[in-house]
Amino acid sequence: MDSTKPFTAPGIRGVLHEAGAGSGAGLVLAHGAGSNCEAPVLVAAASAFAAAGVTVLRCDLPFRQQRPAGPPSPADAANDREGLRQAVEAMRAMVAGTIYLGGHSYGGRQASMLAADEPRLAAALLLLSYPLHPPKKPEQLRTGHWPCLKTRAVFVHGTRDAFGTVGELEAAMASIPVRHRLIRVEGAGHDLKRGGFDFTQVVKALLDVA
Repeated sequence: MDSTKPFTAPGIRGVLHEAGAGSGAGLVLAHGAGSNCEAPVLVAAASAFAAAGVTVLRCDLPFRQQRPAGPPSPADAANDREGLRQAVEAMRAMVAGTIYLGGHSYGGRQASMLAADEPRLAAALLLLSYPLHPPKKPEQLRTGHWPCLKTRAVFVHGTRDAFGTVGELEAAMASIPVRHRLIRVEGAGHDLKRGGFDFTQVVKALLDVA
């Protein structure tokens, strides 16, 4: 079983899952726009990866560190990406192996944008419920940076996600020039709570895709 403890450093606040004997790899995960690092989907993912020997840092993005509730504004995005970069660097100081980066919804989007700008930052991305577009606004795609991605990615997406259907996501993923994989969660919405989902397959997919 992994050991969890609060983690703080300049610009970083979160929870660290210290893995036992394992790969020596590390994963940084960020939360969605309306949540924080205690989001159930992040806790479940972190526990599964730690059980597989990957140390995980669930971090509060800078906008959440500044206020306990409410969504980020567009003006927050650059600071949130900088916070993720700092969290990755902190993880790099803790583990000797491969570094992965990702998050749920907004957190995953910011992770992917950061990776597009800094392709050497992480070996692969874990994108949980990527917010492809605002609900009922399929024309407002949030994929402009995808053709610039050089970091491989694993997407985990519910078949009832209002932020993009699986079909829409598959079509958009054609613009990603590097290896990627989509894991469907039948019956799940944006929070991935339904569908009887087991993160074990996600662990294997991310370790394989990198």
